[in-house]
Amino acid sequence: MSAPSLAPYIMKRPWLHKWVAPLAKWYGNAAGYRQLGLRADDILPEENDVVQLALKRLPPKEAYDRVFRIRRAFQCSVSHQLLPKEEWTKVEDDTPYLTNIIKEIQVEMAEREDLEAMVITKRAANDASAKSAH
Repeated sequence: MSAPSLAPYIMKRPWLHKWVAPLAKWYGNAAGYRQLGLRADDILPEENDVVQLALKRLPPKEAYDRVFRIRRAFQCSVSHQLLPKEEWTKVEDDTPYLTNIIKEIQVEMAEREDLEAMVITKRAANDASAKSAH
């Protein structure tokens, strides 16, 4: 679904984290989705089968909140306005809620694919009796 992440590499190196953190904060604010009250997982493309399955697994409250945020952002977009600053999504509130479910689904799908690709071969009766004789 997405490209490999450099986050683990950066987080292991404090000097690199100090350098990249301000850039990441600036980029998150420049993206503009927080000014519409959205969270990062709200803007994931829904055309993917994995994302569709993850959306079905969301708890009802989280699914309702997601739909509310998207509708409110759409209304702001149509009216060419931003939300008042106190309603913007704060950095600490912009936590992933869908990404973890997507990762679980991808692991499940990979495991299912491995199991379906497994080839089971029977041992011949002669081979088994010959081995037991020795």
